[in-house]
Amino acid sequence: MSTAGEPVRPVPETEAEVEELAGEAQEAQPPTKEWWDDPRMPWRGRPSRAELWCIGLIIATGAYGLLTLPVRPWILGQWGAPTRDYILACFNGSNIAMVDIGARIGVGQHLPMWWAAIIAASLTSIKFDWLWWWAGRLWGRGVIDMIASRSKWAARTAYYAEAIARRFGGPAVFLVWFIPLLPSSIIYAFVGDARMSLRRFLFIDFLAGLTYRGLWMYAGYEMGTPAKDLVSQLAKYSMYLTIAGVIVVFIGVFRQQRRFAAQHR
Repeated sequence: MSTAGEPVRPVPETEAEVEELAGEAQEAQPPTKEWWDDPRMPWRGRPSRAELWCIGLIIATGAYGLLTLPVRPWILGQWGAPTRDYILACFNGSNIAMVDIGARIGVGQHLPMWWAAIIAASLTSIKFDWLWWWAGRLWGRGVIDMIASRSKWAARTAYYAEAIARRFGGPAVFLVWFIPLLPSSIIYAFVGDARMSLRRFLFIDFLAGLTYRGLWMYAGYEMGTPAKDLVSQLAKYSMYLTIAGVIVVFIGVFRQQRRFAAQHR
């Protein structure tokens, strides 16, 4: 039954009329958005091949971080010191490895390749940072808005990081290593947008990583035996840490899927 003022639609009697009305209804529907037409994405308009590669690699690094969480404690318990420390330094630039190496040197153990561990840890720590520099080159402030849209906490820390980047410029790439909970990705994107060269960015980033890992090694050197014993205890319970890491991965994936489903309802 039609209400007052509502146009009366004709009742189709033939197959041709059915097809005609179906075509009119289809034309009246608003066009479906393309998959890339999402305000949460950093780009504006159809993304280029470079933009797709950049966002794809950033997503892949996030997945890599989750999947490798259980591997770190497994390495810690699989090999004895100092072999495990060198492996961890090359795998993820582990602070625990730096502390253990420093502590063993502090108690008189001869580790002639300690300097190689710091260099390896520093290089490993910055292996994905260039992606955010590249994102800043491609999208500028769109990167900041993308990160800030994740949550209120993300928004606060993102804009705080942006303020630091605006105030200090290039040195902010160094400083961000020593400011807890500050999203370094914002700093890297900002200097990329500011057209800092990749060579200069990587040099400052590596120098910061070298200093940061060196401080952890020095802390272990100063603590000596207590630090060495603590790492040994962590290695002893590495199986439980591995299980905890697997649980964290599953929780992280589950939360991401729930958040994605809620955004697309």
